[in-house]
Amino acid sequence: MIPVREQCVLITGAGRGIGKRLALGFAQAGARVGLLARSKAELDLAKLEIEQAGGSALRLRADVRDFDQVAVAVERIRSTFGPIDVLICAAGVQGPIGPLLSSKPKAWLETFETNLVGVANCCRAALPGMIERRSGKVIAISGPGAAQSRPNFSAYAASKAALIRFVECVADEVRDHNVQVNAMEPGGAYTHMTDEILTAGEERAGRKEIEDAEAVRITGGVQPDKQIQLALFLASERSNHISGKLLYTGDDWKRFEKESLRPDMYTLRRVQKA
Repeated sequence: MIPVREQCVLITGAGRGIGKRLALGFAQAGARVGLLARSKAELDLAKLEIEQAGGSALRLRADVRDFDQVAVAVERIRSTFGPIDVLICAAGVQGPIGPLLSSKPKAWLETFETNLVGVANCCRAALPGMIERRSGKVIAISGPGAAQSRPNFSAYAASKAALIRFVECVADEVRDHNVQVNAMEPGGAYTHMTDEILTAGEERAGRKEIEDAEAVRITGGVQPDKQIQLALFLASERSNHISGKLLYTGDDWKRFEKESLRPDMYTLRRVQKA
């Protein structure tokens, strides 16, 4: 287990899906976890599950699209658990499903407000403390379509591609302050987004998306432990030399602990070794 015991970890979108999975995993590893989400009911349940397992968690109800709400939440976790060591940005929405011309402009924009602006708001609130202490980790959760075309999911795919380039830019901005910023692609997992795809149907989502979603529903997708272990690695000192990268759970990431990466490797372009 990669040590994060007693570290203060703020996770957005922690009420369900990947965010909740990571919150449970980090709490089990001994971290003090701040659970940030909009739904009180989901936050209550996540906190209860963590505490019943012997972990420590703080509920933070906020909308990542609102910087003032995020700033208040960051101050609350600092006053309760101390300075934030790790920020995990998992809050995200799938947005409109279907061809661009059939999607409503407002829904398209709202996808960017959560998936990109929400991450920027969290970074604005959490990074100053990390820079001051010259220590910190930021992990932004990516998603399918970020590094390749994903027809009928243009809002989601474009927002996640923008998120990766945002990660690369901010990583370079804070590199000299010993703060690392990376993106993590957790792989297919059964979440509410899976159900949204299946509900949309083949006509709107496309045959491949339906087939993939059905497979994830049956198998459960990538095992939670694989997602948690990669996130724990990126949150640890063992990855201090890695920043501005996009890592997948399917990558052979364990070798990166002792291996230097070229600047163009594992970026938005996904250039890898042959």
